[in-house]
Amino acid sequence: MKISDYLELSFSNLWKRKLRTFLTVFGVTIGIGALVAMVGFGKGMQKNMTESFESLDLFNSLTVFPSGPTSQRFGFDPDDQVKPEENPKGQNVILDDEAIKRFEMLEGVQSVFPEIRFPALVKYKDAEELRLVQVIPARIASSKLIKLEAGKPFGRDNEDSIIIARSLLRSLKMGDPASVLGQKIEIASIAFDFTAFNPMDIPSFLQGNKLPFKKTTHEFTVIGVMGEMGFGGSSPLQSDVFIPPGSAQRIEKLPFTNIWDLFRARQGTLGYSAVNIRLSSPRTAESVKRQIQDMGFSTFAMIDQFNQIKTSFVYMDMILAAVAMIAIFVASLGIINTMVMSILERYSEIGVMKAVGGSDRDIQKIFFFESSSIGFMGGVLGLALGWVVSRVINRIINFFLAKQGLPFLEYFSFPLWLCLGAIAFAIIVSLVSGIYPAYRAAKVDPVVALRHD
Repeated sequence: MKISDYLELSFSNLWKRKLRTFLTVFGVTIGIGALVAMVGFGKGMQKNMTESFESLDLFNSLTVFPSGPTSQRFGFDPDDQVKPEENPKGQNVILDDEAIKRFEMLEGVQSVFPEIRFPALVKYKDAEELRLVQVIPARIASSKLIKLEAGKPFGRDNEDSIIIARSLLRSLKMGDPASVLGQKIEIASIAFDFTAFNPMDIPSFLQGNKLPFKKTTHEFTVIGVMGEMGFGGSSPLQSDVFIPPGSAQRIEKLPFTNIWDLFRARQGTLGYSAVNIRLSSPRTAESVKRQIQDMGFSTFAMIDQFNQIKTSFVYMDMILAAVAMIAIFVASLGIINTMVMSILERYSEIGVMKAVGGSDRDIQKIFFFESSSIGFMGGVLGLALGWVVSRVINRIINFFLAKQGLPFLEYFSFPLWLCLGAIAFAIIVSLVSGIYPAYRAAKVDPVVALRHD
């Protein structure tokens, strides 16, 4: 018999029992649909993360921290921290302007800028919000780290301009991004003022009056609105208010932003809490990290975090696929049941085929073609079901996230290998499920079968 004959005979037999065939194919469709949707979700999340890292150029990002126990607060890999006994100078090194100059001289380093943030009240008309204002140079504002939705980056490091994030735009109820360009925003900072402190007036001090602080206000012009970071965000930029360094120097502010800075100040090592380095290529990350660690500093590379995230996604894909395999296993039992029932119903027919010269191999092929046909139909329909379900879920998720101001994202991804692999997997599962029925059909005794009603 030709392959076309086997196919024609298989579909003819399946069509005679339409309801049973439909239910069996439906079981395979559910299993493959669940598998495709779950694996597609894992691949979509991984794709979003990769695109986020690439669009923000985070593969070329390296962060340097001071050595010592205070660096634990950043939560990076402890293997990259410098132990006190490994410090070449035998003491905590200071992350200051001198250290920045040394970093800039390293091969593979494109630019270096310190992480400077200070608390301030951001005011627009009658609305105000407490925010951490971050200082970034004009060259960083023009890089891929900042994705402007409207406006332009800083032109110089000493201009009284400000870039705000869309999240602050909503909090201050400023309107749409294009309409706020050119608007004035006030930043009120707090600084020490010991001239206001009278040691002889302790009761007033304890009551919260005449504290050694003063408030200064500076006005800035909005020149840019940064869009939402989307999936992953940008690690070097952890604020929603940005000003250039020249303007920041004119603002009187507190010399610390958290309690860890106070510990470092007590140790006499108050410098920058962190320094961000832009690399010319991800290939230079390991070399630059090694040289900086030899200087006594701790480092954290975004590419290392990405590798850890990729490993996590592998485990997540395995878990999702394992859950979907339960449905596929149930579907395979349905295939076995359908094929065994087909043997019982076609007992005499099998006896006739063997009596007129049909071999055991021919009988097995017929049942293998029938089971694989069920798998093929279930695989194609399951792929379609998984895609439709993912579209619906993706729309629902983005509908609710859009209310929070987050951008539209594709949370599911269906690469070609997944689509073809799902159909092939459905056929393979069906063939495996058809092994026992095909073996049983081939062992039918034609004499006994012809006597069977």
